[in-house]
Amino acid sequence: MFSTIHDLDAGQKQLLGGRYGVIETVDGELRSVTLRPWPKMISWPEVWPVRSRFHGRGQADRCLLYYNQPRGMPQFLALKYVVSTAGTRYATFRAALQVLDAIAQIKQTDAIVCDAANTRLSDRFMERQGWEAHKPQRWRRNFIRRFYGKYPATRFVVAPDEA
Repeated sequence: MFSTIHDLDAGQKQLLGGRYGVIETVDGELRSVTLRPWPKMISWPEVWPVRSRFHGRGQADRCLLYYNQPRGMPQFLALKYVVSTAGTRYATFRAALQVLDAIAQIKQTDAIVCDAANTRLSDRFMERQGWEAHKPQRWRRNFIRRFYGKYPATRFVVAPDEA
């Protein structure tokens, strides 16, 4: 049900078939992409808000990025959720986004969409990351990153597995 990919080049066939996944980066490098049998829909902090804690548990400088490829829209990826541990560097977060861009290229998707629920993600920051406002709504901030065949050059290093 779950399969783990440590090398995107070798795992392209699996990535093409997998609709739901989680990208794990550690210390600014790709650790793995784990394909899931079901989409990431909701998280525990969304159900039971804990305002005193902003980061997930685990080793420092680790980022998990959950993505879905909606069944009705195979030409899009949805960035569903990002979890970082305390001490996560910007480079580790950026590495997760670069891997998502690489997956978008492998799948030949037209765009990635996200709902920026965290108010600490400013519109200016999102614009600098290549996202633009999409479908403005009263209580939600939707963003889109369009490709349409022109993908950014991505470089990432596969971190050794510490399992």
